[in-house]
Amino acid sequence: MFADEFENYIYLNMEVAEDRNIFREEYTIRELFQAILVIKNVSLGEGDVLIFIDEIQNSPVAMKMLRYFYEELEEIYVIAAGSLLEMMLGEEDISFPVGRVEFRYMYPLTFREYLEAREETKIAGEYDTVPLSRISHSRLLSLFHEYVMIGGMPEVVKRYIEGREVTALKSIYESLMIAYINDSAKYAANTTMRHVIRHCLETIPYEAGKRITFQGFGKSNYRSREVGEALRIVERAMILFLIYPSTSVEIPIVGDRKKSPKLQYLDTGLLNYYAGLQPNYFKYDDLHSFYRGIIAEHVVMQELIAHDSRSNQAPHFWVRGKRQSTAEVDVIMQQGSRVIPVEVKSGGTGTLKSLHQFMKKASHDFAVRLYAGEFAIIDSETTEGKKFRLMNVPYYLAGKIYDYIDFFIDKDTTYHK
Repeated sequence: MFADEFENYIYLNMEVAEDRNIFREEYTIRELFQAILVIKNVSLGEGDVLIFIDEIQNSPVAMKMLRYFYEELEEIYVIAAGSLLEMMLGEEDISFPVGRVEFRYMYPLTFREYLEAREETKIAGEYDTVPLSRISHSRLLSLFHEYVMIGGMPEVVKRYIEGREVTALKSIYESLMIAYINDSAKYAANTTMRHVIRHCLETIPYEAGKRITFQGFGKSNYRSREVGEALRIVERAMILFLIYPSTSVEIPIVGDRKKSPKLQYLDTGLLNYYAGLQPNYFKYDDLHSFYRGIIAEHVVMQELIAHDSRSNQAPHFWVRGKRQSTAEVDVIMQQGSRVIPVEVKSGGTGTLKSLHQFMKKASHDFAVRLYAGEFAIIDSETTEGKKFRLMNVPYYLAGKIYDYIDFFIDKDTTYHK
């Protein structure tokens, strides 16, 4: 679709030997460009030229050549796409010079993108309005539960929109898992590590959203070092994120890698499928009502990770520094010079004990709760008597939370009561 904006468009696929063999290290960049035109039988017209190099991870030479397109053929636009790129870069010791090649990270569809795929243009416009109108709440909540149930993998979304049958998605979920196992196993250093990676990939859906320990992960006999190495390989493949806690209540937010992380899976829909949770979406109206509330927290983190396509970083959660403390806030986010706590809860404000512990230490008076209810800003108070303002936001707006925090802090609103 983007290529339609260019008069000249050349597509190359590095999984195809004929295309891959065009890229030779002995070529200068201008010789390479001419070889592309000849072999692809392209006659250039007036106007801009776009070259799209697909599955680029299969050609280290093509990856190295990207810098020369920028330096010597500035008039040519080049986009490259590929999976497992982070792993490929580590294996081949390839570096992309700063300022020449720019990364964009692709994640499963966000809820906002899902609304577009569903052609829900009117409700998408309502979603974009800050603050949200109350009349849109029930419809957005219903669509969000649908989205969370199936997840954001593009082929899954496409198939579901065509038939609205969850059972028809089984083959896609299964093929995705097989592909992840086979692809990631390629980067195992030995047979033992290949088995550990397979075990981790098969176990991850059942441990997602929880704090984990590496030793004996997934009720195995594998050691901490083996599991840690395997999970980091899978993390580089962007199939999971290890979300580390922080004790910070002031900037900068620093993760503590000595503490056990939470496991974030690539996609909540995949988690639902492998953990057998999809039937629950037809029984409950609140994501907090089943699986110990893990699904609500997991999809919120998924939306936050996908918020910035320039970054491949996940937010942190907060833990109290005191030993033996169980205080834990689901997400902490930086807004200007403030660290804002965000809880994903279903109960009343009186149940936010961990949030109260954070606000007791914080130098500001802003806190956020994501839940199934309507948008509202209220005055609240910790058990020790510190007053603070609590913004309650429907959890389907997690992808807009930065906009809502800006609105919360910067605007004087009539919602404050």
